Amino acid sequence: MQGIIIESISNLYKIAAEKPRKEIYEATARGKFKKEEISPVVGDIVEIEIIEEEKKTAVINKIEERKVYVKRPKLANITQIVFVVSSKDPKPDLLMLDKQLAFAEFLGIKAIIVLNKTDLDKDKQFIHIKDIYEKVGYKVIETEAKSQKGVEDLKQELKDNINAFSGNSGVGKSTLINAIFNTDVTQEGEISKKNKRGKNTTTAIKLYEIDNNTFIADTPGFSTFDISEIESKKLDQYFKEFRENIENCEFVGCTHIKEENCGIKEAISNGIITEERYKRFCKIYEELKEKENRKKW
Repeated sequence: MQGIIIESISNLYKIAAEKPRKEIYEATARGKFKKEEISPVVGDIVEIEIIEEEKKTAVINKIEERKVYVKRPKLANITQIVFVVSSKDPKPDLLMLDKQLAFAEFLGIKAIIVLNKTDLDKDKQFIHIKDIYEKVGYKVIETEAKSQKGVEDLKQELKDNINAFSGNSGVGKSTLINAIFNTDVTQEGEISKKNKRGKNTTTAIKLYEIDNNTFIADTPGFSTFDISEIESKKLDQYFKEFRENIENCEFVGCTHIKEENCGIKEAISNGIITEERYKRFCKIYEELKEKENRKKW
């Protein structure tokens, strides 16, 4: 029987099995995984063997090959990341957003940008942000989580995906997630109670099913993920609008920072790439380069 791991606490795993009917089993993993230095994680598709049907207990026999794996927090097979940015209070952190978008490109998964709290942005700066990222090619949704504005549009984009939400503290991820689930999760009390405490101290990661084949990963600490897996020299490949302009660089391995006759700088002059995104690229590049240099020592 196959299923997906929806929760992991210590060495116990909750598996949502599809056949013969949707059931939740509590499972342990075979000892062979420890010998092979593999641990099942939330999002893994696994093959299980039933131990006791009445008690809904099982054992994990096999972990199917992962399409995507995030090291921190440990999560497999997510297909979409939803980056929540606050239009106001706190102010938009676009450097963090560009790091996260680069990481999504690195993982090879879809990314959506949610501009939340648009009602608080009296100067309507979010329109400029939306314009930048839509031109790059990202889906951008405006929301006001408390009034449910934009929530239905977001729900449509989540369909048939394993979605992870990411964003700095205070941007409204919790309110958005609760708005998406409406009363279901609130009655269950798990996401809502934890988020209302405002403490992400728990290490438990959990998948919540919105509808068939559509999940939201409740991932404490996901906004702090480390992008140092990306090599500084390959960062340009993960800025969408840079890719087709790299071939116009005179030098192979151009960093697009100090070199002349650079295709990226030419694209900025022609208005294809924004100066803002380029400056943030330079900052991220320097950060990655610095980390790489520290590792050498």
